[in-house]
Amino acid sequence: MKRWLPALIALLALAGLITWRLRQKSAADAAQAETTKKRLTAAPMVSLATAATGDIIHTFAGVGSVESPFNVKLAPKITGRVEYLEVREGAKVARGQVLARIDPSEVNAQVRQAQSAVAEAEARLAQAQFAQNPINVGVTSQIETQRAGVTSSRADLNQTSQNYAAQVAASQSAVVDAQGRVDAASAAVENARASIRNAQANLENAQTRLARTLDIYRQGFIAAQDVDDARSAVKVQQGALDIAQGLLNSAQSQRGSALAQKNSAEQQSSIVANKGKADIAASQAKLDQSRAALTFARSNTAQTSAYRANLRALQSAVSASRAQLVNVQAQLANTILSSPIDGYVTGRYVDPGSVAGPGTPVLAIQSVSRLFVNVPLPEESSRHLHPGDVATIQFDALPGQSFHGRVLDINPAADPLSRQFAMRVVMENLSGVVKPGMFGRVSLVTEKFLHQVVVPREAVQHGRDGKITVVVVDDQLVAHRRPVETGAEDPKVVAITQGVLPGEKVVVLSQNPVKDGQKVQSGGGGQKGGRGSGAPGRAGRGPGA
Repeated sequence: MKRWLPALIALLALAGLITWRLRQKSAADAAQAETTKKRLTAAPMVSLATAATGDIIHTFAGVGSVESPFNVKLAPKITGRVEYLEVREGAKVARGQVLARIDPSEVNAQVRQAQSAVAEAEARLAQAQFAQNPINVGVTSQIETQRAGVTSSRADLNQTSQNYAAQVAASQSAVVDAQGRVDAASAAVENARASIRNAQANLENAQTRLARTLDIYRQGFIAAQDVDDARSAVKVQQGALDIAQGLLNSAQSQRGSALAQKNSAEQQSSIVANKGKADIAASQAKLDQSRAALTFARSNTAQTSAYRANLRALQSAVSASRAQLVNVQAQLANTILSSPIDGYVTGRYVDPGSVAGPGTPVLAIQSVSRLFVNVPLPEESSRHLHPGDVATIQFDALPGQSFHGRVLDINPAADPLSRQFAMRVVMENLSGVVKPGMFGRVSLVTEKFLHQVVVPREAVQHGRDGKITVVVVDDQLVAHRRPVETGAEDPKVVAITQGVLPGEKVVVLSQNPVKDGQKVQSGGGGQKGGRGSGAPGRAGRGPGA
């Protein structure tokens, strides 16, 4: 009996403890049930916001790369060795500053050669002009002489007709005169033959010079104008040969005529009866001969026209030589490379001593006083932006700094791969802190909706039936669910175009679903629509959750 007593006492104590615990749990369950009942019948706790009048602004934000509007690759116009080049990458240069020079030795030689060609052409022209006046005087003198001969022959014919009695003496005189004319004609024939030999020699000389000129021209040492001048000289000498041949024919004709007159005079001496008629015929023949000589003298004026043409050709040669000199002097100016813009050297591709030429860049120069920011623009934003819109630009490399620019242009065609439009924003960079190649964050205002009735986004409920509602709380804290129409929105607020007035309070968050006509308790109301948020420290639930 004594052995079981402690065990019995322990068992009774355990039974009493279990009974007490069961009673405690029953009391706690009853209290929790009472609390739950009170909560279900009490007014729900809500967070309120006030509908306000505000602006909704839509913006576009994109990332673009910076580039210079002027990226110049400086290259020489002629090929040569770089003689001077001292600037390197990062050097600041000004417009017109000499940056590099090409060795001008070869161009200087070409300038001296062109100057020599000009002097030679001017000398040929001066020589031709100096010889022009004597030729003109000789032609005029010959015409006057032959005109006087025509007058003399006409007077002789008149005298012969009037004084028939003196036919005998006149006929003897005519024989002597005829002999003199024969001698003169013979001398003229010899002179004409000498002129032919001289003209042939001049022609051969001109042809030899033409051949030599063509050979030099093919080697590229003279201009094509010199070849044309040589050909013109051959033509001139050929014309001179033809004229000399004509003079020979005329002199031979004159000699034959003089012989005929001599024979006629001798016959007239023996035939007195016919002497007068023979004298008249001889005088008439003399008159005709003088007239022919005058006609021939006048034909020599063609030489003047040919000489003038030669002068014009020589003048053209002088003009061509001077033009070539100006061209070569311009090439001399091309040996100096100057900066066309104000900016910085961003690339150096050769060193002094290297050979550069057209198409071989020597330096790269970029302007940084004004920069472009190229930004890809989505389709949905492209219709809201236009050239001239103001943009705000920030750079990760320049924290805390903002820059302003404007839209310069928008490519009207989208990229076929990305389906985005290329937008170019221009910005001033007078301080030079922004560099080409940097990435910039660009933001622009795309749309503005001014003076809108706005509420927090959490206050707007979308029903399964497609209706949009807002729970409005009156001054007695009674909730009213209203259908509304919405407009523009941003990440924080929604514009109500119909259904809510400015100043009315709307439910943003609630612990329990809010029914229409139900009284509520405000747990943090009064904030404006533009600042709508859940009550602090509470799990957020919409008013209709």
